[in-house]
Amino acid sequence: MAILDFADVLERAREGDERAHDVLYRAYAPGVLRYARSYGAADPENITGEVFVAVLRGLPRFTGGETAFRSWLFTLVHHRLVDERRRRARRPEHVTDPVLLASRGTTPTVDNEIDALDPVVSARLQAALGRLTADQRRVLVLRIIADMPVDAVAGAVGKGSGAVKMLQRRGLDALARDLTIEAVS
Repeated sequence: MAILDFADVLERAREGDERAHDVLYRAYAPGVLRYARSYGAADPENITGEVFVAVLRGLPRFTGGETAFRSWLFTLVHHRLVDERRRRARRPEHVTDPVLLASRGTTPTVDNEIDALDPVVSARLQAALGRLTADQRRVLVLRIIADMPVDAVAGAVGKGSGAVKMLQRRGLDALARDLTIEAVS
């Protein structure tokens, strides 16, 4: 969802206008949520909420247009997800509830829309995504799901534009190989 007059909405949000906050949330929360899910967040809705609280607190210091905002937003998401992974690594959960075990597969999910397509296609795609490197998966999610430009992705993941393009190409090539091999099998 594109915001027609981003500068106006941003200014009103800085001034505390709740409707402007809502416009920003509705425009960007779905992409943040998809990114958190694709990264394998334990509680993607909570991460999304934390990110938007950080956005509201940081709006007075933010400068730039919509592209810079998207880059900043997904950088915040990425940092929250890295923090969550570190926390989980230090304090691993020992889940014994079968329902929770079933809901926490080892392969990160990309999106509920993929799950709704076709269970066979969804499983194949998720398995193929699970075989990508973490950097390839992160770049593909930011480029395709979050629809971010290469330079913004580079800023969000802390790599150069050339590295992002290479990761994207290698990730797409790997997906194409995996999905083609599986389709033939």
